[in-house]
Order: sequence, then C-alpha cells, then structure tokens
Amino acid sequence: MQQIKKMFHQSAEELRKPSALVLTAVFVALNITLDLLNVRIQLTPQLRIGFGFLTNAMVGMLFGPVVAMCAGAATDFLGWVVNPGGGAYFPGFTVTAILAGLVWGVFLYQKKVTVWRALCAKGIINLFLNIGLNSIWLKIFYGKGMLAELPMRIGKNLLMLPIEVVLLFFVAKAVVKIYSRRRNALPS
Repeated sequence: MQQIKKMFHQSAEELRKPSALVLTAVFVALNITLDLLNVRIQLTPQLRIGFGFLTNAMVGMLFGPVVAMCAGAATDFLGWVVNPGGGAYFPGFTVTAILAGLVWGVFLYQKKVTVWRALCAKGIINLFLNIGLNSIWLKIFYGKGMLAELPMRIGKNLLMLPIEVVLLFFVAKAVVKIYSRRRNALPS
C-alpha cells in the first residue's frame, strides 16, 4: 500500500515539471492528430490497428498514473472539441480514458518494460475497459443491445491484443531509450 501511495505522490509531483507537462501535451496532441488523420491499419472493415493507445501508455510509463489520468481526460475531451463531427460528447468515454491512464501508470511507471507488463496492462484495458465499460457506455449512449455487439467486441479485442502488446513493447523500449538519453544530456 505504501508503494502505491508513493507512486501516486511521485506521479503528482511530475505535474510540477514543465518538461513533463510539455511532453505530455505533445503526446496528447499526437494522439488527437492520429485520430483526426485517421492513421490506422485497416485489416478488415471491422478490425483495425490504431496507434492512439501508444501515446497514452507512454505518458503513463514516463510520468505515472496521475499524469496519465489527466492526459486521458484531456485527450478524450479535446479530441471531441477538435472533431465535433465524430459525434456528441459522452462523459462515460472520458471515464474510460481516465481509468486507462490509471492502468498504464500503475503497470509501467518506474518499471522495466517487459512483454508481461505490456500484456497485463493492455489485457486489463481491453477486457475491463474496452469490452466491459465501453459496452455499457455504448448501451447508455446509443441504446443498442449490449449483448448483440458483445461477441464482436470480445473477438476484436482478443484478436488485437497480441498485436497491440508487441507494438507497445517495442515503442516503449524505444521511448525509454530516447527519453533516458535526453535526461542524461540535460545539465544537473
């Protein structure tokens, strides 16, 4: 319990650092830009590989759960502001984005990047947030039958999980390498 409290405190302290705020803003902007430009790999009409989750995961990895939760909320809301044609705003999806930031931060912040950590974090997000919580939000927002769409949502998330984990692992390794070089180059 003490370690978790310490992690949240250290992550909250990141909010005081201009470099953390700037890099987080860059990741938020990158996520929104990827979405606006529709940057993704379309495998089938229903199955696509998006890259926005990588930006949120990197914020969680570099700056922890507090910053990643804020970034998740900002990404969701600002993404809606700059793309109102994407539909009406629904706060449930903001809650999902905040919870995803929590998961990214808890699993990746100040920890060695491993395939196992990537799998656990992305697995929790896919199972509980993408399949579970977002299905509830879609039912509330659109009034669609949750059970009718659930098999397709489960299949998509399970099929995409290994691909997303591999992407996450390699991107995280590269970001750690670049970020640690940058931090070592700064004067003390």
